[in-house]
Amino acid sequence: MSAGPAIILVRPQLSENIGTTARAMLNCGLSDLRLVGPREEWLSDRAIAAASGADRVLMAARCFDDTASAVADLNRVWATTGRDRYMVKPVDTPREAAAAMRTVIAEGGTCGVLFGPERTGLENDDVTIADTVMTVPLNPDYCSLNLAQAVLLISYEWYQCAAPATLPAMTKGADDCGPVAKEKLLTFFAHLERELDECGFLRVADKRPGMIRNIRNIFQRAHLTGQEIQTLHGVVHELATYRRKKGEAQG
Repeated sequence: MSAGPAIILVRPQLSENIGTTARAMLNCGLSDLRLVGPREEWLSDRAIAAASGADRVLMAARCFDDTASAVADLNRVWATTGRDRYMVKPVDTPREAAAAMRTVIAEGGTCGVLFGPERTGLENDDVTIADTVMTVPLNPDYCSLNLAQAVLLISYEWYQCAAPATLPAMTKGADDCGPVAKEKLLTFFAHLERELDECGFLRVADKRPGMIRNIRNIFQRAHLTGQEIQTLHGVVHELATYRRKKGEAQG
């Protein structure tokens, strides 16, 4: 995993919340988990179960007696809070903080984010240690996040700073390698149009060219793969075979 900000849980109350925090971190490529005076054992069965496979983050977690010790080696620290602490400090959103963290680390520095206890949040003395306050812009009438949600939201913004801007338009099957060559597509068009002529669908001569163009454009927009072309050939063949057998039976 690439270097990233330390996630520092100050006096977390429940071991399962430490586990879900580890899970949130690993989803976003973070591994430096620090705990300040946890109330419960962070390697308990409940924590490991809640981590859901992110055990390595829990196993590597470091425990500290106080917040100052937990951040002593860091160059820059953000404190998460949802309320006004009446301190003169710059305030970042998670997205702004993530960009700033990338800059700090790119320049060879280290950084971390403080999260307070589940019930009360960080104390003012903890916030004082931080360089910057981080606040998540949420519904002002209800902005309550649990610990793992807050960690995931901020970790996600960190991860997205370096993630691809867009995802692929569609996934690819194991045997397909993208849109089919035009030769195969034109062969399918010929097959389909032959059967449409045979069944009388294209019987109106002056409308036939426009109908063929419409049909071809429908399939062109689909960016068909080789397997999909083979499937369509099979569909047309079976429909034509059924029509002929039905005609023979009626005759």
